[in-house]
Amino acid sequence: MSSNPTTVPAGERKTKSLSIHNTLLYMRQHWQLYVVFLLPAFALTIIFKYIPMGGIMIAFQEYNPFKGILGSKWVGFQYFKRFLSSPDFLSYLANTLKLSVYGLLWGFPVPIILAFLLNRIQSKGLKKKIQLVLYLPNFISVIVLCGIVRIFLSVTGPVNLLLGTEINFMTMPQAFRTIYIASGIWQGAGWASIMYTAALANASQDLKEAAVLDGANILQQIRAVEWPAIKDIVVIQFILQAGNIMSIGFEKAYALQTDLNLAASEIISTYVYKQGLVSGNFSFSTAVGLFNTVINVILLVAVNKIVAKMNDGQGL
Repeated sequence: MSSNPTTVPAGERKTKSLSIHNTLLYMRQHWQLYVVFLLPAFALTIIFKYIPMGGIMIAFQEYNPFKGILGSKWVGFQYFKRFLSSPDFLSYLANTLKLSVYGLLWGFPVPIILAFLLNRIQSKGLKKKIQLVLYLPNFISVIVLCGIVRIFLSVTGPVNLLLGTEINFMTMPQAFRTIYIASGIWQGAGWASIMYTAALANASQDLKEAAVLDGANILQQIRAVEWPAIKDIVVIQFILQAGNIMSIGFEKAYALQTDLNLAASEIISTYVYKQGLVSGNFSFSTAVGLFNTVINVILLVAVNKIVAKMNDGQGL
């Protein structure tokens, strides 16, 4: 009769049980230490993360700031139905998904490619200088970045001077998506490559040298030696980014928005801002924001399951 390979030996189970017992005994004897160090973090998490979740009740009420959450009239899913039946709903949803999906497809591979390229540089001094240039855009604020983009793409900006044209790119709906995604890649790709570069440092140099001796070209070296070193990080980052497809930053889209490119630039987050803070429709904007969050959670779980099936059961 064959033994089950997944069966844990009795000795290992006893050792593990003893270890857990000793840990619990230590925590019981030194509970004051855990209270001192964990209580502040636990309290801050409850106060600033969980208590504000009670605000989602506004989405189901005809919220009145003077009556508060407990005194406002309950209307159920009225505002959700209003948003889903709105003639602009599909437009806002499509704009949000296009910016996110295209940004993920074009932007996700760039930091990985940069990491592979940086890993090929032998000179440490040159490598550090290139990394510095690549990391700098990350420290530019979103508003400053949008100002730079507006100046470069204005009628009298460098791009039009170079092309010999007088096109106002910021008023073109068909150009907004390219501007948004390209500027995001320029700003964040270098910084996002840090974790991949660090992971590549753990790639086996012996295997790399052996691959070179066997006549492997650069692509074969990457596939056989370097890719396995960053594969797990790539999977985790893809799941997280794919799960946040609906969470586009409000600031950048709003800062690059003009009256003439609204057809492509009006997304759910900018719509929530305008409805909530500009128009004062607190309940409606909360309902739209909650809808966006629920879709995000569903996407995160779905993408995690899909990637886990494609990656030998390994997901988040």
